[in-house]
Amino acid sequence: MSVLDEILAGAAEDLEVRMAATSLDDLKAQAARQHPALDPLPAYRADGISVIAEVKRSSPSRGQLATIKDPAGLAADYAAGGAATISVLTEQRRFNGTLDDLRAVRAVVDVPVLRKDFITTSYQLWEARAAGADMALLIVAALDQLALESLIERARSMGLTPLVEVHDADEVRRALDAGAEIIGVNARNLKTLEVHRNTFETLAPLIPDHVVRVAESGIRGPHDVIEYAKCGAHVVLVGETLVRGDDPRASVADLVAAGAHPALQHRW
Repeated sequence: MSVLDEILAGAAEDLEVRMAATSLDDLKAQAARQHPALDPLPAYRADGISVIAEVKRSSPSRGQLATIKDPAGLAADYAAGGAATISVLTEQRRFNGTLDDLRAVRAVVDVPVLRKDFITTSYQLWEARAAGADMALLIVAALDQLALESLIERARSMGLTPLVEVHDADEVRRALDAGAEIIGVNARNLKTLEVHRNTFETLAPLIPDHVVRVAESGIRGPHDVIEYAKCGAHVVLVGETLVRGDDPRASVADLVAAGAHPALQHRW
């Protein structure tokens, strides 16, 4: 069993508990009370490189990263630094996150919020929207093609923008066949947890220019932002570097400044 399989099994068990506690009708009622979802695409398609800054306590590969007693405060710092989107890990077993983190973040920022989790059902999309998310992560490796297409369509129908994550060329093809508008290339293989820093450079040419390309994992600072941009990235998603740093607001600002370099303008 791969690491991804183990995570999915645990996520399914936790999902059953939440489903027993909260009905789908209740979730839909909560979602109906939310403000309309924010659209991340205008920012992603503007000049320069957008930054998705992540609230992330732990990871399967590195264990505990940061305590993060105040996810809302961290998210506010990210937004003040210029982050275009705040990503919130809500998986509890391996990442030590919760939907309460997402709710807290939603209450204090006015930029799009991404639910990052192992989503395999429409119930989880309703959870995301009910908690105030504007975006939801869909991992191609975790879904068969019919489920991927169905969840992309369902997400859009409720106002969520799907970020479709890939790790290899076949997954890029599947994401495009499913109609993905935003594709995240994760340098970390979720089945083995190995990081291959050339993954984005290899896969980016397979993603058409009209699709937003997001570089995920392995971003250590402004230099990496520029290098990913040269390979075709429109957006970078940064987690570990930010939560381990002493000044998340300044760290995000440095990444945003790198992404605004004149050489990276007018890429659409």
